[in-house]
Amino acid sequence: MAIKLKNINKKYNDFYALKNIILEVDNNSFIAIVGKSGSGKSTLLNLIGNLDHPSSGEVLFNGNDINHLPSKEQAKLRNKEFGFVFQFANLESTYTVFENVELPLIIAGIDKKIRFEKVMEVLEAVDMLEKKHQKAETLSGGEKQRVAIARAIVNNPSVILADEPCGNLDTLNS
Repeated sequence: MAIKLKNINKKYNDFYALKNIILEVDNNSFIAIVGKSGSGKSTLLNLIGNLDHPSSGEVLFNGNDINHLPSKEQAKLRNKEFGFVFQFANLESTYTVFENVELPLIIAGIDKKIRFEKVMEVLEAVDMLEKKHQKAETLSGGEKQRVAIARAIVNNPSVILADEPCGNLDTLNS
C-alpha cells in the first residue's frame, strides 16, 4: 500500500475541512478526487503530500507515518517522492522556465549535467522547450501550468498530486 489515510481530520477553528477520511491507494494506481468547490479536495492533497498536517489521524506513505518524521526527512520525502501540480502554477515569477523546472533537482543535489538533461527532456515533453529562457511571469496561464507539470515530473516522483492540473490548459494540451 503506497498511501493510506487513517481517520484523517482537518479542523480550522470550529470548521472541519475533512472529517474521518479513510483512503488507501495502491502503487501504480490512478485516482481522481471529485467534489464541489470548498469540499476539501485541495486540503486532502496537501495532507497526502505532507504540505500540511492533519488535526488528527495518520498519513502513511509506504507504511511510515510521514507526519512524525523529522522536518528534514519530511522535506526529502516531498522532494523525492511527490510531484506537485498546484491549482495555480506556483512558479517563481522571476525565474526562467528552465530555472523553475530545475529547482527540485537542485534541492535534491543532482549533478548539473544530469539536471540539464532532465530539464530539457521534460520541457520537450510538455512542449515548452522553445521557451526555456523566458521568465515565468511572461507566460500565459496554460504555459505556466505546463511548466508546473514539467517541474512536478522532473524528479520522477513515486506520486504525482495534481490539483486541477488542466484548469488553465486548452483542450489539446489537457
